[in-house]
Amino acid sequence: MSRSSPRAQPAKWNPADYAANSVVQQNWARELIAKLKLRGDEHVLDVGCGDGKVTAEIAHAVPRGSATGIDASAEMIDFAQKTFPAKKCPNLEFHVMDARKIKAPKFLPHSAPERRSPTQRISVGVQASACLGDTLKRELQRAGSETGAPFDVIFSNAALHWVDDHQAILRGMASVLKPGGRLIVSCGGKGNAQDVFVALRPEMRLKRWREFFRRIPKPYFFYSTADYERWLPKFGFKIHKLKLAPKDATYAGADGFAAWLRTTWLPYVQRVPEDQREAFIAAVTERYVAKHSPDAEGNVHVRMVRLEINAVKIWPRNTRTTQKLFLVGRASLRAASVAVNPARQEPRPTS
Repeated sequence: MSRSSPRAQPAKWNPADYAANSVVQQNWARELIAKLKLRGDEHVLDVGCGDGKVTAEIAHAVPRGSATGIDASAEMIDFAQKTFPAKKCPNLEFHVMDARKIKAPKFLPHSAPERRSPTQRISVGVQASACLGDTLKRELQRAGSETGAPFDVIFSNAALHWVDDHQAILRGMASVLKPGGRLIVSCGGKGNAQDVFVALRPEMRLKRWREFFRRIPKPYFFYSTADYERWLPKFGFKIHKLKLAPKDATYAGADGFAAWLRTTWLPYVQRVPEDQREAFIAAVTERYVAKHSPDAEGNVHVRMVRLEINAVKIWPRNTRTTQKLFLVGRASLRAASVAVNPARQEPRPTS
């Protein structure tokens, strides 16, 4: 998932290699998808979709909705489009896009006008439920469309730590997410893969490799919960859950660990000339395995830290849409209350 900062050389991804060596990321993505509890009619944006296989799983889970994957890597998007063609997956599409430059107009032409927006939850004391009646539901659906935001859910797994400016990401996400829409993210957090860096940095300083790593830009951005506690409200998100979660990444021996370095630690390994690259990967792997021996089954473990974000875009205050929803909701609640308890009905004034 190529999301490099402007200070760094863009990583040259090998999509097929990544697809074959990203089982850990895919398993984590499935855990994240399960948390979405999709109904099947949502429109979902996958930010940093990579080879597209996770986005395709989301599309399968929303047969009456759609899934859109974006990634800054043209190679990844080309691979995803060929692997999951529109003829086989009509509710799935992919676009080359920088996560810092997400804009609603780029998606609006692809929104199916005949599909109705799902009922939205709002944070102004009005909850859509069966007792509120069709009137409120219609108003909620219309309100979601009126915002011009095409997505009900924004999803991102193992991607955003490649991007430097997370405030720019959140600004763009807020512009394409409907009020009441959900933001579900898991990415590398503060302290992620620290043991790998402990093996990597001394090897980089050796005379053999030193010249390749002079003035290397910062390739990863592992933020803390404190950062997002400031940023999410700033861009109109209400935090539901926000935490740093320890994770265990497991690889099939030293070879599996080396394959992971080769396919995902590109900002480092691609600085080494190709004819020396495998020697560098082997040296870092040897250092790591020397301190973190394989388990009884021969698997190598890496301690990871994921920043997990679960937030909802709040409704803007004092807008005509919000006021109308409040009035309709209040009337619907009153009608529902009377239906349940007719004795509560206010007597009509007599002339």
